[in-house]
Amino acid sequence: MPTYDELKIGDKASFSKTISESDIYQFAGITGDFNPLHIDAEYAKKTVFKERIAHGILTAGFISSVLAMKLPGPDTIYLSQNLLFKAPVKIGDTVNAEVEVLEKKDSKKIIRLRTLVKNQHGEIVIDGEAVVMK
Repeated sequence: MPTYDELKIGDKASFSKTISESDIYQFAGITGDFNPLHIDAEYAKKTVFKERIAHGILTAGFISSVLAMKLPGPDTIYLSQNLLFKAPVKIGDTVNAEVEVLEKKDSKKIIRLRTLVKNQHGEIVIDGEAVVMK
């Protein structure tokens, strides 16, 4: 894993995962978010999505995985994150969370990163920025 000093503007890392029905049920159980849009197929058929979708925050959680495990890596402290949910993630979709170093503030070892999550078609499902300390 790179040290703060080794990080460069433009450095990137990613993490991919295929979303399963089990992921959605486990996330609902852990968080208490049992919105029928996520867990009830009959209900979801009547929505704009026509089928169940993953929780947005479940999908956004993969950004945290990249930040904590790859770039900047272990010892990273998450300070803030903004998210724009652009498209639904469905059961069976493979998502790829990507981060890119945009800015470093050396005085406090603060890093600003672009955060994107794309589906298997390359469509952006989440767009945002994170600020972390390393």
